Amino acid sequence: MSEKLNIAFIQANLHWEDSEANRKLFSEEISKISDEVELIILPEMFTTGFSMNAEKLAEPTEAETLNWMKETAMKKSAAVTGSVIITENSNYYNRMFFVFPDGSYKIYDKRHTFTLAKEDETYTAGTERLIVEYKGWKICPLICYDLRFPVWARNTVDYDLLIYVANWPEKRVNAWDALLKARAIENMTYCIGVNRTGEDGDGYIYNGHSAAYGPLGEELTELNRSDEFIAEFSIEKEALNEVRSKLKFLQDRDSFTLN
Repeated sequence: MSEKLNIAFIQANLHWEDSEANRKLFSEEISKISDEVELIILPEMFTTGFSMNAEKLAEPTEAETLNWMKETAMKKSAAVTGSVIITENSNYYNRMFFVFPDGSYKIYDKRHTFTLAKEDETYTAGTERLIVEYKGWKICPLICYDLRFPVWARNTVDYDLLIYVANWPEKRVNAWDALLKARAIENMTYCIGVNRTGEDGDGYIYNGHSAAYGPLGEELTELNRSDEFIAEFSIEKEALNEVRSKLKFLQDRDSFTLN
């Protein structure tokens, strides 16, 4: 078990619908990350941007991008996570991979497809939440629009870290800022949100605001940045356990099941 987890996230301006260029971009950025980092977080659809052109862009699971993530994870001796457009059994998925340093991986398919952009008409929604166990930490990885649905993120299993990867537009960034902090506080967990920046091929503007919060909503990274940058920081299990032991808010949570 690791009492401290060293994390890096990358906020970048994605190349529109160009997987090769984006893999190259992130390879260059990841090479700048220190060897102490144990978990690297990339944005939603980090190889393409938030595109509905799935028929053209989708990859099978065991294809170029997952292979790149495996190679990167093994080379850096760090877990790598982010979402990719995947095709499987004649369906398309906005699929988040959590790739371990040994090249093994877990998957999470986005539960809440973004109806405003008609994502639901292109991508099949996932049905199961994923809890990843990594270095003694329980991690819940979610994607973008999932952030608006607190029941899906409700901490009923005492996870330690909640991750959202996103392409969240500037026009609604106030919701992004508020909800990330709220999810940390209400679930008494570390919460990290990784967004993109720049303009996509559909003309939507993204201003980043990637951030990390502690279980009381305390800021762990510089907030409201709209430029491309890498953040490196640590989260501590002892500090999390101390807050939960002292305040015990999770013990008063409501009991329910999801249908």
